[in-house]
Amino acid sequence: MNLHRSLIAAALVSVTASAETPKIFAGLLEEGVPMRGEVGIVLPPREIDRFVAKVEAAARQDPKWFKEFSAKAKPGVPLPFDPKLGLTQEEYDEYRALWAKREFKRKEEVLLQLRKSVGDTWIITATGQAGCISTLRYNSTTDSYNSPNGELKRIDDIKADADSILGAWSGKEWKFEEETSLGKSKENIALGKLEATGHGLIVYRFQEVSSEGTTVVDRSVVIRFTPGKAGQIKLPDAKVPDAKTPAKPAGKTTPKR
Repeated sequence: MNLHRSLIAAALVSVTASAETPKIFAGLLEEGVPMRGEVGIVLPPREIDRFVAKVEAAARQDPKWFKEFSAKAKPGVPLPFDPKLGLTQEEYDEYRALWAKREFKRKEEVLLQLRKSVGDTWIITATGQAGCISTLRYNSTTDSYNSPNGELKRIDDIKADADSILGAWSGKEWKFEEETSLGKSKENIALGKLEATGHGLIVYRFQEVSSEGTTVVDRSVVIRFTPGKAGQIKLPDAKVPDAKTPAKPAGKTTPKR
């Protein structure tokens, strides 16, 4: 199935503008405008694996020290140098050089479209692996997202370091957390823009851990797209029904006891 048919099948159709687009989408997505995106993963060169293996071995030898050392380090970026990491200064410098060469590897091309839904809610409808974000509705009145799992509330804005996995980028983030006798659930979505290239970013993750500590679900997706006319797609004319309610994917899966 080609991308145009995928878009039609998902009912990504233009809708009549009926309200001002929320500021969180400004400079990223326009209402009713189909956009081409990429689902992918950021990876450094394979050569980095031998250094990672040495650090992992050092962590196993002294897990208490490694846990304390990691906790003090800046989150989301490579650990600072320490001889106890199992690397020489020369090896650490080579590791950092390889980390700087990491690249976004495309896994799938997808289509995105911002749509006005019921009341003051908005949906980013998406195809393929990005379809999981289509179940989230942004409420412009409360500045929150609602998903089948619960309400994602706005948290601190993102200002990611250049050494972070995605590189330097800024954006806004929403988070849902819940803990019950069955386990813990966490869901996040973030929208922003890469500083170096100007690409738009949508980052989504849902995690669920059982009460025994077993990972039940760990689903994440990174969507990169080009804002503005460069990323827009012109679709062939087609009459399709407007799916007001996207298909609901599997949310929490912990069985009831």
